[in-house]
Amino acid sequence: MQPRLDPEGLFDRRYAAFLETVSHLRVKLHRYCARMTGSALDGEDIMQEALFEAYRKIERLDDAQALRPWLFRIAHNRCIDFIRNRQARQRAEAGYASDEIVLPVEPAGQGAGRAIERLVVHLPPKERACVLLKDVFDHSLEEIAELVGSTSGGVKSALNRGRAKLAALPAQPVAAPAHDPELARLLGRYVELFNNRDWDGVRALTSADARLRVSDCYNGLLSGSPYFVEYERSELPWRMRPGVIEGEVVLVLDRLHGEEWLPAYLVRIHAAGGVIDRIADYYACPWILEMVFADAGRSASPP
Repeated sequence: MQPRLDPEGLFDRRYAAFLETVSHLRVKLHRYCARMTGSALDGEDIMQEALFEAYRKIERLDDAQALRPWLFRIAHNRCIDFIRNRQARQRAEAGYASDEIVLPVEPAGQGAGRAIERLVVHLPPKERACVLLKDVFDHSLEEIAELVGSTSGGVKSALNRGRAKLAALPAQPVAAPAHDPELARLLGRYVELFNNRDWDGVRALTSADARLRVSDCYNGLLSGSPYFVEYERSELPWRMRPGVIEGEVVLVLDRLHGEEWLPAYLVRIHAAGGVIDRIADYYACPWILEMVFADAGRSASPP
C-alpha cells in the first residue's frame, strides 16, 4: 500500500484552483468511484484522495487533453486498493468463481444504465471496471485496456463474463443497516446537541485526537478546525437528523426552502470506545444526494 496523500489542514488556494479546473469531471469521477466501491460516500472519499494525488503529480501531465483518462486512471487505482483492503475481491468472486466459457452478451438497452451501475458491485474488480467504463461511461476498448492494465482482447473477455453474470443475478434486496445501540445513542445525542447549538456539548462527544474531513476545504484534527464555529455563525436555517443511505446510518443536514425542509448534504460519523473519532462532512458534494435519489427513484428526502 502506498501512503495516503491527503492534504493536511485548510486547503491552500492553489489546490482550490486545481479543484475548480477539474470541476467538470467530478460528477463522473465520483460516479465511477461510487460504483466501483458500492458506496456513494466511500466513492467521494476515494475521489478526494485521487484528486489530491493528481494535484501532487500534475507536472507529469504533458498533454492537457489527457487529463480525463489520467484522472480516471488514478481514481481507478485508488478504487482497486480500497477493494483489496476490505477483501471485497474475495467476497465478490466467492459467488461467481466459475471460469466457464460464456457466449458474448450485448450491453443492456438504453435506460438500463442505473440498474447496471448498482449491480456491478457484485462482479470481481476487473469485470466491474470494464462493464462500468464501457456500458456506462462509453470508453473505447483501447482506453479501458490502458486504464485497467490489459489488452483489448482481455477487456472483451471481461465484458462478456461481467455481462453474463449481471444477466444471471437474482433480484438484490435492500440491505438493512446493522443495529448498533451504542452508536445510535451517540448519534442521537450528537444530533440533539447540534440542533440545540450546544457546541461545548458536541465537542465533549469527540475524542481529543478526532479527525475531520470537510470536502474541498479541510482535512486534519477536529480541534484545529473552525468547524463548529462556522455552523454557529451560519445564518441559514438548518437542522440535522439521522438517516440511512445505502444501508449506512448517516446524519442528514436539511435546509429550509420556503416552508419545506429539504436535504442539503450528508455527514458521516465514526465512533470508537464510546466517543466520536472521525467526522466527514460532504457539504460541497451535491452529486452524492443526486446519485442516492436517482437510485431510489426519488426527488425528495433520502430513505
